Amino acid sequence: MADAKQRVVVVTGASSGIGKACAEHLALRGWRVFGAQRRTDSAVHGIEMVRLDVTDEDSVRNAVATIHQRTGRIDALVNNAGNSVMGAVEDTSIDEAKAQFETNFFGVLRLCRAVLPIMRAQANGYIINIGSLAGIQGLPFHGLYAASKFALEGMSESLRLETRRFGIKVVVVEPGDFDTALPMTRRTAAGAGAASAYRDRFERSKAQQEKDEVEAPTPESIARLVERILESRDPAMRYSVGMISQRIVVPFKRLLPQRLYEAVLIRVLGL
Repeated sequence: MADAKQRVVVVTGASSGIGKACAEHLALRGWRVFGAQRRTDSAVHGIEMVRLDVTDEDSVRNAVATIHQRTGRIDALVNNAGNSVMGAVEDTSIDEAKAQFETNFFGVLRLCRAVLPIMRAQANGYIINIGSLAGIQGLPFHGLYAASKFALEGMSESLRLETRRFGIKVVVVEPGDFDTALPMTRRTAAGAGAASAYRDRFERSKAQQEKDEVEAPTPESIARLVERILESRDPAMRYSVGMISQRIVVPFKRLLPQRLYEAVLIRVLGL
């Protein structure tokens, strides 16, 4: 029987990448971890898997209710599940854009709304939304992915202010490139084919992206950061994590004039 005082965390997308690293790390640190994802056939050692599709309202409500019935509490939620569509904004269809937001933004919103009544009743809880450095800087050919992460930033800021009086801490973690399964699940916009006006630069950008991801670190540092946040009584609003060459975008964008910043960025990207 589980310890009634054992803290409970729900991690979406826990079968691989950032979600798996966070789930395994927190389990080793004594948390009772529920991995929530569409398929539960890929077990992760020490994690209790629960079927959940972040794009389905009933699935989210049922999964959260099941976890709460088993444990009587939910101390933390790590919203990690996400995907990516790559292509020029003009080449991305409205349906592709909606699908991007359905997972990366509305999926997070559904989970937040499902756990908030539980956390309010407890008068405590942590919601950690895994965003991206793309939520600070929109890069060429990642426009809709960036848009979904920008939206996540804004929603999280508002939610943090609304829920602080209930003892709930809302935080955004902003990773750069990491060695995860995201490249294997990334979709290319249907309009990014040979007829695209952006084809040459898109292919160049895509090749550079793939090179950066091959050289990227594994996500254990994100898991350690998530643990530190959950151990903090007063965590900050946002934390960037990853290679310093990518994280430097945060202070540069705040400090440099926009035209200078764009000129530097275009030069760095080779576009």
